[in-house]
Amino acid sequence: MNFCSHCAAPVRLEKPKDDNRLRYVCVACHAIHYQNPRIIVGCIPEWQNQILMCRRSIEPRHGLWTVPAGFMENGETVEQGAMRETLEEANARVDIIELFTLCSVSHINQVLLLFRAQLLDLDFYPGHESLETRLMSAEEIPWDQLAFTMIKNSLHHYFNDRKQGHFQLHRQHLP
Repeated sequence: MNFCSHCAAPVRLEKPKDDNRLRYVCVACHAIHYQNPRIIVGCIPEWQNQILMCRRSIEPRHGLWTVPAGFMENGETVEQGAMRETLEEANARVDIIELFTLCSVSHINQVLLLFRAQLLDLDFYPGHESLETRLMSAEEIPWDQLAFTMIKNSLHHYFNDRKQGHFQLHRQHLP
């Protein structure tokens, strides 16, 4: 950040009074500019014993597999964001079942909220961010071609929970 969004004057990193972190502070109007983590929301869309996977057509990780997920938008709930991302990436309609993964990815300032969701029908196809969409069982997932560690961990938990017959909330932290 170089300039204040309030008055366009330069900003500098400093620790404001009664704060414990460096923040961008305007040299003219003294506005403090807080920077907070980005929230990623997504789904594990279920259909019988399979889940809907997407092969990415964008960077990062072009050509690798993931579940439908992306950045939450202002003005939507986390559930609405997860459903929107599933529609955008796989043209798939889902009903949210429950929160499944909460993952802090502190090294890139992100938080992932991943939901179990019921796929409403089989009328899905790749959106503009996907090269391919496909239902996969645990045995069909290309584990060595998954785009993100947090998704790989979540899918391992998902299939283990399904074997146990009980789903629970999984918390992860990637430094």
